[in-house]
Amino acid sequence: MTDEEVIDVTTFEGSTEQAPATEQELVDEGDIAADYIEELLDIADMDGDIDIATRAGRAYISISAEGEGDLRLLSRPDTVTALQELTRLAVQAKTGRFSRLILDIGGSRDARADELARLVDHAIQRIGEGAASASLPPMTSYERKLVHDIVSERGFHSESEGEGRDRHTVITPR
Repeated sequence: MTDEEVIDVTTFEGSTEQAPATEQELVDEGDIAADYIEELLDIADMDGDIDIATRAGRAYISISAEGEGDLRLLSRPDTVTALQELTRLAVQAKTGRFSRLILDIGGSRDARADELARLVDHAIQRIGEGAASASLPPMTSYERKLVHDIVSERGFHSESEGEGRDRHTVITPR
């Protein structure tokens, strides 16, 4: 990809933002990411099956293995986040575009989504007991998006507050 193929859109804050990736760009991201992850697994002498999908403007890379024994070490949330960031950097180095890919190792994303749903349910319970609002701990933008979706499904309202690593979600009744 050449620099001319990247379309920049200037936002009202003066920063630049890429145009959404095309379906083919997402497929290419997935292929590059899968190659990178495969090399990492080979270096670590681990086995894993890699699946690539695209949805909602993101490439999704899922790694699974029979028994999940080897992947258990890699599927911890902090490890998945770190590997996801390294994989995004590898994709960016090849494409020249920022990647929003999502990495799932051994079902870690589903486990985290279940954990977030329990956090939301606990926060909603506090509101039901009389609290005006309930704040959740800081989390990534992807996790906050999941929380907003869960909160909306439960019939409540949520907003993100704070900056950087302190950005968190606050839940209120509608």
